[in-house]
Amino acid sequence: MAKDKKEIIIFLIFTIAVLIIPVFLRGSYFINVLVFIGINTMLAVALNLLMGYAGQISLGHAAFFGLGAYISGVFTTRFGLDPWIVLPLAATASGCFAFIIGFPILKLKGHYLAMATLGFGIIMYIVFNETVGVTGGPSGLSGIPNIKIGNLVFDSDLSNYYLIWMITLAVMLLSINLSQSRIGRALKAIHNSEVAARVMGVNARILKVQIFTVSAVISAIAGSLYAHTMTFISPASFGFNFSVELVTMVIIGGLGSIYGSFLGAAILTVLPEFLRVLQDFDIIVYGLMLIIMTMYLPGGLISGLQRIGGLAAGKIRSKGNSDA
Repeated sequence: MAKDKKEIIIFLIFTIAVLIIPVFLRGSYFINVLVFIGINTMLAVALNLLMGYAGQISLGHAAFFGLGAYISGVFTTRFGLDPWIVLPLAATASGCFAFIIGFPILKLKGHYLAMATLGFGIIMYIVFNETVGVTGGPSGLSGIPNIKIGNLVFDSDLSNYYLIWMITLAVMLLSINLSQSRIGRALKAIHNSEVAARVMGVNARILKVQIFTVSAVISAIAGSLYAHTMTFISPASFGFNFSVELVTMVIIGGLGSIYGSFLGAAILTVLPEFLRVLQDFDIIVYGLMLIIMTMYLPGGLISGLQRIGGLAAGKIRSKGNSDA
């Protein structure tokens, strides 16, 4: 119960911070960066459920992000459907697709699973590029409408910020509850030892496919929001490089930590602004970051911060005891 109260307090503080931070920022540039942090947080949380909790790596998760974006973009521009109708359609279609391919892919383990998901991501990237008549191909798809509620159109940076972050907070809350539920404990058991989990009665195969599906649904929702926020999409945004970025976000922030996903997303969203001079070589920086993190801070930044907080609290307690 104490732990639940602590989680509630932390989430409330985080929510309040998200709601009031635009008040202290001037200029649309910073708000726009925060919008992308929100989208990337959703994607990092989705991938963390798969990697951090179930222990299943994916190097093609940008494909689900792109699938959600293109389903929303195509159906709203080609058929004139309302974005609020298309968004759940994109999530459902991506979830069904993930559920179907999840059964054969998740039979694999280790680097075989990584290669399979990588292949899936490359195939989807080629599809986005080659179906010119539908997706616009390399030239992209433009004219995607903004989301609106009645007369309120989410066409400004500030309105998009609150739209994106309200959904991001809902995804984070859902993920926190999932991680603390019986399903979350079963996923952690699979991560630690799939054989032991099976012995304890956990249906590992079905559970892995289910969390793969949930992860794909969240990624597709992020993709839909991205499409209606940017109003233009192209295959370049959903390629292998972005899949690597997502994995880097999860590992840097901390495997198995929802708030770590936010931390990793925030760092990897802001960092490219400083790496523009490197152009296509920024992927080398991400690789070096992964190597350093896995060698010296395998628990991620959130684990390091918790360790520092614990040491600081211990010093304060010891100092209090010595003064007494």
